[in-house]
Amino acid sequence: MLPRQLVICIFLTLAIPCVGLISKAQLGYPDYTIPISDDLPQKKIATEKLKFSRLVWSDEFNKPGLPDSTKWSYVIGTGCPQNCGWGNNELEYYTSRPENGIVEGGVLKLKAIKEHYLGTGFTSAKLQTKYKFAFTYGKVEVRAKLPSGVGTWPAIWMLGDLPGYGSWPACGEIDIMEHRGSELNKIFGTFHYPGRSGGNADGGNTMISNALNQFHTYDLVWTPSYLKIYVDKLLFHSVKNSENTPFNHDFYLIMNLAMGGFFGGAVDPAFTDATMEVDYIRVYQ
Repeated sequence: MLPRQLVICIFLTLAIPCVGLISKAQLGYPDYTIPISDDLPQKKIATEKLKFSRLVWSDEFNKPGLPDSTKWSYVIGTGCPQNCGWGNNELEYYTSRPENGIVEGGVLKLKAIKEHYLGTGFTSAKLQTKYKFAFTYGKVEVRAKLPSGVGTWPAIWMLGDLPGYGSWPACGEIDIMEHRGSELNKIFGTFHYPGRSGGNADGGNTMISNALNQFHTYDLVWTPSYLKIYVDKLLFHSVKNSENTPFNHDFYLIMNLAMGGFFGGAVDPAFTDATMEVDYIRVYQ
């Protein structure tokens, strides 16, 4: 989750160097209708069909307690000293406390809290599958309900997991879903790669209803030819893939709830806490 304003990017300290049990009643393996054109799906255009029927990884968040350590690891701290604010001027301290990240009621809850903690004014949680699961090509489907509060910045995203590509943005970044509390119901999907990153990233957005009160599905369809981002199965942004883009190697998954920053903006002084809830995350190939 990297800045939307044009800034000098600080070198990321993250090194860019299984199948879970499914107990929910119905997974479903939908046929996705993929527009050949990059136009929005509301237009009448020719289509092709791709079937994604093989579930290769998932977390259904059915087991209460801390997130499954065989699938997720925590990102801890503020990014300091090398990358304070995670390169985005974020305000939170990421912890591994259950107060900030817990599975209960069949959902994962990532909670940002206004509190004084190790020199910061907010705490939250950030989970990643780095060193535990990564993949190339397929479909990612996430069902989530977003937090309220001006200054919140929830994100579901991916980073390239190939040392040979070097640091960001050479490794590639795929932002499946980002939202900011100052623009309710506006969903952002963005690709970062050399020549198109930071304030010049390759992004799009769309409006939905009740993002804070209802669960919606956020999907990525990724092939050697293109990457396409959907919300509730409606396409709203895409990019062509080729040998010249860094989207042909393994990526790992990340979910977090940031506060403030270049994208999240100023935090409402009345903010106390907010929670992003994730019903499931699934990867098909």
